[in-house]
Amino acid sequence: MKKKDTRKGHRERLRKRFLKSGLSGFHDYEIIELLLTYALCRRDVKPLAKALIERFGGLRGVFDASLEDLRSIKGIGKSSAVLIKLLKVGADEYLKEKIKGKEVLSSLGDVLDYFRHALSGEKIEKFMAVYLNTKNRIVGTEVLHEGTIDQAAVYPRQVIEGAIRNAASAIIFVHNHPSGDPSPSPEDRAITESLSRAAAAVDIAVHDHVIIGCNSHFSARRSGWFTTGKKHASGSRIGELKYAAE
Repeated sequence: MKKKDTRKGHRERLRKRFLKSGLSGFHDYEIIELLLTYALCRRDVKPLAKALIERFGGLRGVFDASLEDLRSIKGIGKSSAVLIKLLKVGADEYLKEKIKGKEVLSSLGDVLDYFRHALSGEKIEKFMAVYLNTKNRIVGTEVLHEGTIDQAAVYPRQVIEGAIRNAASAIIFVHNHPSGDPSPSPEDRAITESLSRAAAAVDIAVHDHVIIGCNSHFSARRSGWFTTGKKHASGSRIGELKYAAE
């Protein structure tokens, strides 16, 4: 008598649960388990999924892990590791496309979601610029520097050239703290002031400098680093950008 393949039945049950109600009610390891069923067809992937969650401390840790770290788990080969990273990178691109053309006045939450997702798990600091037009719609994003941030890390000319290239009237600076603590350093404040002066000299508004931590963020605007009420040549007022949704 042919032995019934119970693994196949379990995989089908996972997939039916997902099709019926998404990931509602799924444990973290079950999400990874379902994902791995598409890379490993002929083995029980539940132990692997649990090992990944335990090793990296949760879903975020798994998706933030490097290919090398993922493959350090016995049983995770190249295909499985690539599938996990592809999902993370694909989600980054989805969120990036989602915020393009959005009105920041009503969707800062989308901007923060994208940068939290894109910068989460980074082992080095990345300093980025979000370029906006006169209606505060996002027209471009750019990585200005990778590595330790100090006052000379990002050149004002580089920022201005990026703004001109994107036909931007305003900028939001964003960078991450790999430590997870978004509290600003003296260097963070110095570079903010330097770039803000350079932008003001060519009539480009700096709306904010946001520092992304692990589970929170810092807003230079909300912390009073900028003088509000200055009228920009476009007719808008610097400092009127309202972060309605976080």
